[in-house]
Amino acid sequence: MSSRRTFIKKSLVAGSALIPLQLVQSCATSDASSNSEKFKPLILATWDHGMPANDRAWEVLGQTGSVIDAVEEGVKVTELDMDNLSVGLQGLPDREGIATLDASIMKGDGSCGSVAFLRQIKHPISVARKVMEETPHVMLAGEGARQFAIAKGFPLEEEILSPKAAKAFEAWKVDSQYKPIINIENHDTIGMIALGADGQMAGSCTTSGLAYKMHGRVGDSPIIGAGLFVDEEVGAATATGLGESIIRICGSFLIVELMRQGRSPQEACEEAVRRLISKNRKDLDDLQVGFLAFNKDGEYGAYALRQGFTYALHHTDEKVLRNSTYAI
Repeated sequence: MSSRRTFIKKSLVAGSALIPLQLVQSCATSDASSNSEKFKPLILATWDHGMPANDRAWEVLGQTGSVIDAVEEGVKVTELDMDNLSVGLQGLPDREGIATLDASIMKGDGSCGSVAFLRQIKHPISVARKVMEETPHVMLAGEGARQFAIAKGFPLEEEILSPKAAKAFEAWKVDSQYKPIINIENHDTIGMIALGADGQMAGSCTTSGLAYKMHGRVGDSPIIGAGLFVDEEVGAATATGLGESIIRICGSFLIVELMRQGRSPQEACEEAVRRLISKNRKDLDDLQVGFLAFNKDGEYGAYALRQGFTYALHHTDEKVLRNSTYAI
């Protein structure tokens, strides 16, 4: 936990924007074959909070055999974690002092659903699943998403900040300056992807979004192809980090398409980071992004822009928290 909360020294961060893309490509700190093991079933989730989420997902997968149930129930653990300020109603608010939530869920057959800018609902991931299964749409947003959730029986929570979020918000209001800070709660989405023993796959992604964002801002998490993409013919990918940069390259879709073209999950994640660097050269100083992916054979990959991204891995023989390799 402490490693991803530690600020990177300003001198290193400032210098990163000057690194040529060719140097980044040649100095990548991972071996593309390092994650060549293949596992079924397999669950991957972003950040330290992926460990308890994976525990629950693994339990559900064992009980039901359903990967879609597993990825929903897994991230619901994080949506209720009062110590987590990046996911759920307890998360850090926007600059108006309001917690707004984004989430998406997707199956390997292309079925998907998402909600964006959702208020007062404890489990946005479950509302996203209802959108997928009970509407002709993919995404509902704002008041419409809230009304849909109420109509489906989700209880409406009191709109009040959690104690930790309220304290942080009051401190922020002293200067009211917006500046993203890498590797801390202001963009620590949880993304989870799961592969069943039968080859079925699914993914989920949920967040309270960027801390002190403009009211109405939506990040990558509810956008199919950006924060999450699953295709059972190829594999799955999910993303975490500054959503705008991920949206600009359709990050998760890009990784799956690279795997479709023959890249390994590790190679695909690394190429997505290189693509992101090339599109965000002026904004690298305060930027962190991490990607996770697996292919249909159960081979997996993880890669980040810079040091600090952790991910949780769970398969039959092991459950472990790992530090991702990184580009700069």
